[in-house]
Parts: sequence; C-alpha cells; structure tokens
Amino acid sequence: MSEYVIEMLGITKIFPGIVANDNITLQLKKGEIHALLGENGAGKSTLMSVLFGLYHPEEGVIKKDGEVVTINNPNDANRLRIGMVHQHFKLVEVFSVLDNIILGAEETKNGFLQKQKAREQVLQLSKKYGLPVDPDALIENISVGMQQRTEILKMLFRENEILIFDEPTAVLTPQEIEELMNTMRGFAKEGKSILFITHKLNEIMAVADRCTVLRKGKCIGTVEVAKTTKDELAEMMVGRKVSFAVDKSASQAGAPALRVQNLTVGSKRHDKKKVNNVSFTVRRGEILGIAGIDGNGQTELVYALTGLVKPESGSIFLGDQDITHASIRARNDHGMSHIPEDRHKHGLVLDYTLAENLILKSYHTPEFQRGGFLRFDAMYDHAQTLIDRYDIRSGQGGATITRSMSGGNQQKAIVARELSLAPEVLIAVQPTRGLDVGAIEYIHKQIIAARDSGKAVLLVSLELDEIMNVSDRIAVMYEGEIVAEVQAASATAQELGLYMSGASRQDQQHLEEVAQA
Repeated sequence: MSEYVIEMLGITKIFPGIVANDNITLQLKKGEIHALLGENGAGKSTLMSVLFGLYHPEEGVIKKDGEVVTINNPNDANRLRIGMVHQHFKLVEVFSVLDNIILGAEETKNGFLQKQKAREQVLQLSKKYGLPVDPDALIENISVGMQQRTEILKMLFRENEILIFDEPTAVLTPQEIEELMNTMRGFAKEGKSILFITHKLNEIMAVADRCTVLRKGKCIGTVEVAKTTKDELAEMMVGRKVSFAVDKSASQAGAPALRVQNLTVGSKRHDKKKVNNVSFTVRRGEILGIAGIDGNGQTELVYALTGLVKPESGSIFLGDQDITHASIRARNDHGMSHIPEDRHKHGLVLDYTLAENLILKSYHTPEFQRGGFLRFDAMYDHAQTLIDRYDIRSGQGGATITRSMSGGNQQKAIVARELSLAPEVLIAVQPTRGLDVGAIEYIHKQIIAARDSGKAVLLVSLELDEIMNVSDRIAVMYEGEIVAEVQAASATAQELGLYMSGASRQDQQHLEEVAQA
C-alpha cells in the first residue's frame, strides 16, 4: 500500500493572465498534519480547490492510496472521503445552521427530512469538538466566527478522512484557535489526514508535521517542521527576511478625533443589547485597540460607528461634527474610512473590476468623474498605483474581476482603498485577516504611519498579538460593554484574557496572581 493517502503530481492550473499552479507536487501521509504555506496569491487555495473538485487542472494527476482518481466535482471528493473547510464560506445565507450542515447529505423517510436525528448528531459533534452553534440560527444573522464553525461541522458531519482546512483560524479567537489545534491533533490520532492552509507561522510550528511552501505558483520545497524555524519558513515563503516585531515610537496623542458617548445598539433576536452604554474617545495620533472574544458586540459597535446600523441611543462625534444620524457617504466625506470585518459582504462588489472597487468611495469626486461620466484613464492609473504600492496580485491588473482574486489580495485591495482616502479616522476591523507575514508587516507599518501623521485609528481585532503590538491603548469588550481600558505597553495577555472572559476591573488580586505565576 502507498505511503501516501493523497498525491498531487505535476499539477498545473492556469487562469487568464496567470499560472496559479505551476507543476506542483504535494504528498500527504496518512495520519499527518501537512501545512501548505505561501504568500497571498501563491496558489494554495487553487491547489486545494483542484483536490476538492472545484477546478480541473490542465496537467497532472491525483492519486488516493496509490490509485489514480478523477475528481470532477465536490460530490466525487466527498465519495472519496475528502472534505474542505473553505476560506470563503460556502453557505446559504437564508438557511439555518442545521440546514447548511446537512445540505447534500440529508436523510429522508417517506419523502420527509429526518432533521431531528441530524440535529442530535450535529449537537454531539459540536460538544465533542468544542464548536458551539445555534442549529436554528439563520446564517445571515450570525457572526463570521459562527459561520466558520458551521463550515467545520459540515465537514465533520460527512465523516471525511482527508480534511482540508483553508485558513480555518482567520476568524477565530486565541482560545478557539487553541481548541481547533487540539481538535486537529485529535483528528490525526484517529488516523485522519489533514491539509492545513495558513499564513500563521506559529500555528504551523505548533501543530504541523510537514510543510510545503508555495511562492508565485511554484513549489519551493517541503520541510519537516521539527527541523526548521519560523524565520526559515518566512524566508522560503516571501523570498526575503521578514521582521516579526512591530516597530513604532510612543504615541503623540492630540485632540479627540472620534468620540462615542453612551452608545447603545439593540438586538434583532432578543431584548439584550448588543452594545450597552459604551463610551470612549480616540485621539489624533493614537491607535485604540478593541479586544474581545468574537460575538461580544464589536461587530455591532463598528456597524453603528460606520452607519450600517442605527443605534438606539447615544452620540457619535467625528471631530466636532455629530454624525450619529449621518449617512454613510457623509461619514466618508467627513474623513472616516472603514476596513470591514466581512470583505465580501461590506468591502467589495465581487463582480466589479479591481479598478472599480478601488474607487467605490471616491468615484463621484472630480478626480474620477466629469459631467457624470467616469474618467477611466484616471481610474486605471489610480488602480495601477495602488496595485504597485500594496503588491496586489491580479492576473489582469485593474481590469481583473475581483471575485477571481485570492482572499488575501481582496483584503489588500480594501486596505489600499481605505488608506488612499487619507482619512482623519480609520476604523480597521481585522485588517490583516488572511494576509501573509510580509503583507501583515506592510499593513501594520501603514497603520502606524497613519497614526504618526496625526490620524486616529480604531483597531478591532480578534488577534490578541495584533492588538497588543499595534495599539497604544486597549479597550476590552465583554457582553456589549467596555469592561477595561489599559495601556498597551503594560498590558499582558493573561490580564486581557481574563477581561475578555468577563473578569471585572476589581479583580486586581487575581490578575496580580496570574501575572506572578
């Protein structure tokens, strides 16, 4: 019997203007966790989509247990016990969590769905693997993190043996990531084989047995993780040495740029407030980080600040201007930029070109229109400038349809657009989600440069390292309220972790005991 449960031999996949996979060979052993590492646009998701039957390669063969197999679609992949958790969720928004999990694998009796048995099975899986979900919640009403759990449970429900995780931790909290790592180790011990796409080198070092590195569509090599270092992997990935430290000087905070007073946002589903009487100030020349476990009101807070939802009460001031009831464009015109949590839902029009997406907030200005008609030359010149500055990988430049780009490059496009507006206040939610270490390094430098030029930055992130390294001050949200505010320079992960889990400000003795432990 073959040493490898899956072999992808000489895989080549070509899209218009770009060779996404160039003669790549990847071999997965039974019971191993195999990481797939590479820059945004390196071809990782494309390669896994070939294995899952979403794309057909121009060249190459796939073997399972030493036998050549043909995978024309995801149903073929599922029959071969290959499952995939997608980076961009494959969920029906108007269906419930349960309906999405069982979709395509439903059990019927006399023409009727047997959902009770499926519900019990899903709840058992949820409890076993520490992935709590509400089976009856509609996808359109739940957080990104909850959607991620639904995708993972969808795969587990099908009892797959080869598990593909495409950026599975991008939207999870530190605690949830650790739980997922333990779950993956458990899968491997059960004899399941895991292909794990990630940009997070710490996760590879913690959980992977081997790692294959891709760069610009080519395979750079496969290494045993125990015999390499994080620095070596980073250099293999981007082709140069990468600095992991965030270099920034002390904040020179000035006048208030964003003031929030007694803000309350209600819930569609119950009486409990999503944001409850929240007040804070962000000053020019500083970065205020909002930390918290996903689902504690950060999303609704940002929606209220940016005009996506109307608050029940309270006030929002941009400088001296009351924008509580202002339109989204009015907020933009007064100097607010927003890097949204969900890049597909609120960040991009996926069927527009990259050039069109890069002027979504400025197309009406004289720079890009004259007499009501777009100035295409100016639009494409602007796009090329941002493509070069932010290294946005796109097969056809500004004319590339945004949907065809990798998730990381879509994220770069949003960051480029928002920072190019030279905002007075930048609200950055998960700004480095799905980005490789080189891109993260660059985006952090851009955010700090915006601060140093006198801009105010509100950084909302589930990445505790990002919050601690980039922020000047940190506010912690728990159940819709700000429960603590600390200086980033003196904050510890243990202290913030306690606040994030509901510890009160008065629990100083406990915090000190943790810090001394």
